[in-house]
Amino acid sequence: MKSLAQFGSVPFTRGSLTSVLRDYRRPNDKIAQLIELGYLLPLKKGVYVLGDKIRTGAVSMPLVANILYGPSVVSSDSALAWHGLIPEGVFGVTSVTPRRARSYSTPLGEFSYQHIPASVYPVGIRIESGEGNHRFLMASPVKALCDKILLTRRVRLTSFSAMRQFLEEDLRLDMDELQGLDLSTVRMYQKGGLKVAALTQLQRVLEALE
Repeated sequence: MKSLAQFGSVPFTRGSLTSVLRDYRRPNDKIAQLIELGYLLPLKKGVYVLGDKIRTGAVSMPLVANILYGPSVVSSDSALAWHGLIPEGVFGVTSVTPRRARSYSTPLGEFSYQHIPASVYPVGIRIESGEGNHRFLMASPVKALCDKILLTRRVRLTSFSAMRQFLEEDLRLDMDELQGLDLSTVRMYQKGGLKVAALTQLQRVLEALE
């Protein structure tokens, strides 16, 4: 247990786990026993986090999201909530990835990954830190907005009024918090060629707030 406790609240791989259990003749049997006893929580094949019985500190959900499927960055609703731009919490953790869409149901919660073009994926990525000083990849507020617009279907956002209504009423954003955001991210997304009309209106709304 002392050897396992070194992992703290950070997710770890099977390779790291088997190195701790190297003195066991049958490490796979020991891993199965630790899972059954609640000392290990399997997040996906080959990735674990310590269970509540021996884990010290809270698990960083954004860090788990980064590790479960990559390359990926927490974005859209989850990033907007992280930055305090939307009032209520969100269900699960939403990330974007240049790979195909994917989702995981784990003992910690739901993690979803939505595809965006590789050309805009790296735009607006930040390294943030949370509880326990864990560092992880998080979308900037503007990237989170751009990704939300790219991923929202069946909504026409091709006028200033429609975009403002979407931000204020649909997303329930605090518009005052959008002042002074870096608009270069929006322009780089526009160059990506997807939903250019909607992104242009987003830029107009953000510029009007300055």
